[in-house]
Amino acid sequence: MAAIKKPKKLKQVKVKMKFSWKNIVIYAFLLLFAAFIFMGLSQPSGSQPFAETKTVPLSQIISDVKAGKVTSITVDPNKITAAEKNQTLQSFKESSSNVYQLFKDAGVGLNNTKVVVNDETTINNWINLLSGVLPILLMVGFFYFIFRQARGAQESVFSFGQSKAKLFSKDTPRVSFGDVAGVDEAKQELTEIVDFLKNPGKYKAMGARTPKGVLMVGPAGTGKTLLARATAGEAGVPFFSMAGSEFMEMLVGVGASRVRDLFNTAKKSQPAIIFIDEIDAIGRQRGMGLMGGHDEREQTLNQILVEMDGFAPTEQLVVMAATNRPDVLDPALIRPGRFDRRVMLDMPDVQGRKAILSIHARGKPFDKAVSWERIAKRTVGFSGADIENMLNEAAILAARLGKKAIDMKDLEEAATKVKLGPEKRRLQSEEDRKMTAYHEAGHALVSWYMPNMDPVHRISIVSRGMSLGHTMMEPVEHLHETKSHLIEQIAVMLGGRAAESLVFKEMTTGASDDIAKATEVARTMVVEYGMSDLGPVNLDPEAKTPYDKPQVSPEMAAKIDEQVKKFTDAGYKSAVTVLSKLRGKLDLLAEELLKRETIEQEDFEKIIGPKKALAKVTA
Repeated sequence: MAAIKKPKKLKQVKVKMKFSWKNIVIYAFLLLFAAFIFMGLSQPSGSQPFAETKTVPLSQIISDVKAGKVTSITVDPNKITAAEKNQTLQSFKESSSNVYQLFKDAGVGLNNTKVVVNDETTINNWINLLSGVLPILLMVGFFYFIFRQARGAQESVFSFGQSKAKLFSKDTPRVSFGDVAGVDEAKQELTEIVDFLKNPGKYKAMGARTPKGVLMVGPAGTGKTLLARATAGEAGVPFFSMAGSEFMEMLVGVGASRVRDLFNTAKKSQPAIIFIDEIDAIGRQRGMGLMGGHDEREQTLNQILVEMDGFAPTEQLVVMAATNRPDVLDPALIRPGRFDRRVMLDMPDVQGRKAILSIHARGKPFDKAVSWERIAKRTVGFSGADIENMLNEAAILAARLGKKAIDMKDLEEAATKVKLGPEKRRLQSEEDRKMTAYHEAGHALVSWYMPNMDPVHRISIVSRGMSLGHTMMEPVEHLHETKSHLIEQIAVMLGGRAAESLVFKEMTTGASDDIAKATEVARTMVVEYGMSDLGPVNLDPEAKTPYDKPQVSPEMAAKIDEQVKKFTDAGYKSAVTVLSKLRGKLDLLAEELLKRETIEQEDFEKIIGPKKALAKVTA
C-alpha cells in the first residue's frame, strides 16, 4: 500500500508596507474619489433601477397614490420618486416643502403607502467641510514639499566635501591572508605592515619610520583590493576604502575637501588603513592636461601629497593604493616618504592557480575524478578573478544540466567560455564549415609540426564570440621567450591562411585576427626585443604621451616595417611548406572536424599521432 504523503505546509509570507506622507496623501485622494463616485452612482432606497422612469407633474403622483397604484414613495430634498408596478414616476418639489403636508392638502393619506425619506444633511455638511478644508490642506502640503526639497538640496551642497569612503570596521566579516592565494611575495611584503600596525613599539625602539604608503601594481583581477582588505583584516584595524573617481565632483575644491575629510576621519580611528583604488584617476602626472596645469584633479592630487607629508611620526596610519597604470602617476606621489613601498602583483603561476582554485572551490560539490593539476595547467594566463568566474560558470552549467556534482567536462567548458565566450550555433553553409575546418586544421598541424610549440589541446569549428572556430594549445609557462619560439608562433598564427590558400586557392576574411596578432608579435620582436637585423636597439615609435616626439625617423620606420614583413613572410612560407608536406593529414583532420565539430587532445593524437618535430624553422 502506497504511503500517503502529507501535504506540504504553506510558507507564510510577511508583507511589510512602508508608510510615508506621500503615500498617505495619495491614499486619501483615492478614498475621496471612490466616495464621490459611489455617491454619484448610488440608487435611492426602494427604487427600481431597471424600470422606466418618467417625469410627471406632482398632481399625477397624488392621483396615482389615491388610486392605489403606487407601492412606495422615496422623498429626496428636491424631488419625489413614486414606484409603481411597471414604471417609476418622478416629480420635482421645493426643498423646503413637506411631503406629508402636500398630500394632506390634496386630501390624500399616506397610511397605506410606504414612504422613505433620504436625509442628505450629513453628506452635504461633509461636502461643505471638505470643499473648505481640502484646498487649505493641499496648499500646506505643496509648500511643505517645496521647503523639504530646498532643504535637501542645501544639505547635499554642504555634504559635497564629505568623504564617501566605505568603512570596514572590526565587526565587518574579516578577510585574512588565508583568503588570498597566488601572490605569496606580495603577502610577505605586507606582513611587515601588519606587524607594524600590531606592534609599533618595537619598530620605534629601533628608530624605524612609519611606512606611509604602499602602492600595489598589477594587472586587473590579480587581487589588489582583496589583498588590501586582507592586510586590514590581519592587523585588525579599520579599513577606509574609496575609489579615485569618487573624489571628483562638478564643484571646484570638492576633491580636496573630501581628501581632508577622509584623512581626518581615519586619524580619529587610528591605527587604520586608507585604501584608494584606481589611484591613477587622480594621481596622473601634473602639467599634462589640455586645459592647463591647475584643474580640479590636480588640486585633489596636491591635497593628497600634503596630507601624506603631514603624518606625524607617532601616527599609525597607512595609505594603500592600487593601479594598473604606474607609468602615468606623478613622480611626487610615488617618491619615498609618500608611497614608500611598491608591491608588484603578477598573474599567478601554476602553483598559485592551484591555491586559488582551492579557495574558490569551497562550498561547491566536485566530482572525485576532477584533476586540479590539469585545471591549473589548463588556465595559463588566468587571473584570480578569471578563475573565480570560471568555477562559478562551471557551477551554473552543472546546475542547469541537473547534475549533483561539477565534473571535468563542466570545468573545461567553463574555461573555454571565460577565454573565448559562449558557443554560438550560427547557420553556416557547407562551404563555410569546410573552410573553417581546413583553417583550424592548418593551425593545429603547423603547431604539431613545430619543435618548440605547445601541444594541441582542443580543435573546434563551433563558433564562439567573434570567431567561427578555435584551436587551443596547452601552454607551457616560459620565463623567457626565445626568437625561435616567437617565429614558430607567427607560423602557427598564419597556418589557417596557408591552409585556405593551399586547398581552396582563395583567401578569406577569417584570417584577419590571426594576421593582426602575427604582425604584433613580429613588430614587438623588432622594436622592443631587438631580434631583427637592425640590432639590439629599442625602436618603439609609439609616443608615451601626446606631447612626446617619435623616437625614430621616417627612414628608420620604413626599415622597421621591412623587418616586420620579413618575419611575417618567413612564418607564412614555413606554414605553407609544412602543410604541403602534410596534405594527407590535413584532409583527414578536416574531415574529422566536419563530423565531430570538436576534437580533444587525446582524439587528435589518435588521428595524427604524437607530437613530432620534423624540422626547425628559422628566419
